[in-house]
Amino acid sequence: MEVLSARVILRPVDLERSLHFYGQTLGLKIYREYGSGKGRGVVFFIGGGYLELTGNGPAVDFEKLSLWLQVPDLDAVHTRLAAAGVDIVDPPQRKPWGLLEMWIHDPDGLSIVVVEVPEDHPLRRRA
Repeated sequence: MEVLSARVILRPVDLERSLHFYGQTLGLKIYREYGSGKGRGVVFFIGGGYLELTGNGPAVDFEKLSLWLQVPDLDAVHTRLAAAGVDIVDPPQRKPWGLLEMWIHDPDGLSIVVVEVPEDHPLRRRA
């Protein structure tokens, strides 16, 4: 299978609340918007893929799903998100595997790990 593009599709409990969180609070940039009312959707850029929010759905158990978002400066993101009142579950720290990570929740409880790859981490090197 050759994958040309990829996206994660979320059907939040409250579309407007989630659009505000991802667009305004996190500051994700919009790739495209479509439809209106219950058929409205917004697709955000998330690095090499996309995050689409559309429609709505019941609250679900997010134990099996997390978003992994890499940023260039985790401390700056932490400061901004803490000031915005984001639910920070685990503040920034260097994990035993060497990545700097902070865990947050979106308005529906979806776990988002915000990651900075330190200069000395093997992920920075290409074979």
